[in-house]
Amino acid sequence: MKDQLKYDLRGVSATKDEVHAAIKDLDKGLYPQAFCKVLPDVAAGDAAYCNLMHADTAGTKTSLAYMYWKETGDLSVWKGIAQDAIVMNLDDMACVGCTAGILLSSTIGRNKNLITGEVISTIIQSTVEFVEQLREYGVDVHLAGGETADVGDIVRSIDVGYTAFARMKRDQLIVNNIQPGSVIVGLASYGQASYETEYNGGMGSNGLTSARHDVFHKSYATQYPDSFDANTPDEVIYVGKKKLTDTIEIEGKNIQIGKLVLSPTRTFMPVLSEVFKQVKKEDIQGIIHCTGGAQTKVMKFVNNVHVIKNNLFKTPPLFELIQSESGTDWKEMYQVFNMGNRLEFYVPEHVANTIVKIAKGFNIDAQIIGRVEAAAENKLTIESPYGTYTY
Repeated sequence: MKDQLKYDLRGVSATKDEVHAAIKDLDKGLYPQAFCKVLPDVAAGDAAYCNLMHADTAGTKTSLAYMYWKETGDLSVWKGIAQDAIVMNLDDMACVGCTAGILLSSTIGRNKNLITGEVISTIIQSTVEFVEQLREYGVDVHLAGGETADVGDIVRSIDVGYTAFARMKRDQLIVNNIQPGSVIVGLASYGQASYETEYNGGMGSNGLTSARHDVFHKSYATQYPDSFDANTPDEVIYVGKKKLTDTIEIEGKNIQIGKLVLSPTRTFMPVLSEVFKQVKKEDIQGIIHCTGGAQTKVMKFVNNVHVIKNNLFKTPPLFELIQSESGTDWKEMYQVFNMGNRLEFYVPEHVANTIVKIAKGFNIDAQIIGRVEAAAENKLTIESPYGTYTY
């Protein structure tokens, strides 16, 4: 079955074309090329300042967490879900230079018949712990409460989202202005950063619907009918061979595949905070968080350039597993999954080594993964071991 047909039948989209069409006429904010929307300072009316507000969720990763928790009784996966939803906000905001003065509010909707109070407590307590950990690295986040609602009529298991707000000086903003001649420094999404407690498969919070159904066994359709939309055609529901507790050997350790896919979305906030101290703002032409759209995300933030990625990281085991189970075309893999590279800096070459050194100081692999050339129209080329792909 073609990849696009599978996405359509599962009710998801790698490109979010309908969403982008719906919002195309909305105000793009003060700086349309900024990675997240920048608003006037409506909080205080000071023209020297601006406001940022960002909302995101852990997406369908919660469905897999529900299955794994029911299967194993392991509550720790819900700690990861809290982190997933928070990072999808904070790391986007950091791409415009924001690492301080951030207010964070949660919106959690659960099916009380399936999701216990113990799960809710774990998510909320984990939020507190994660924010405290970020403060240790100079990332200033404050919790502003939130809403937890029992909405079983509209939520099959649980939906976990956060909204973040910050006020910052306009002259501290980083607005994407990616120019020919710059190089791309990529930061790995996998491995074990110095501030992580175990190996991270690098999944992040994108592509979970595809990964979940393509990797895991058909028996879960019967065992956990609350983990998917009942309107989804049977031929695309849990079509893989793996069980949640099957293991894969990575770096000498046997890791359960369910836990591997549920690896918490890595935050790069400690790295970004340090980069902003050591690298001049003028030397950062752009920062891209490779979330929705994965390796093609940058195409939304460039003008008349050819982005060439010809030295990406070796494909991590998790993404090799997903591709082998699903048979997804490699070109599509780079558009749906981060493939091991989830944060990009677009900088002059003389700055690259500083960023690489900072990242490796946190035990995060980093390297120059490509370059930018002039072009008559926007183009992205990925040169990989599996072929050369143009977008």
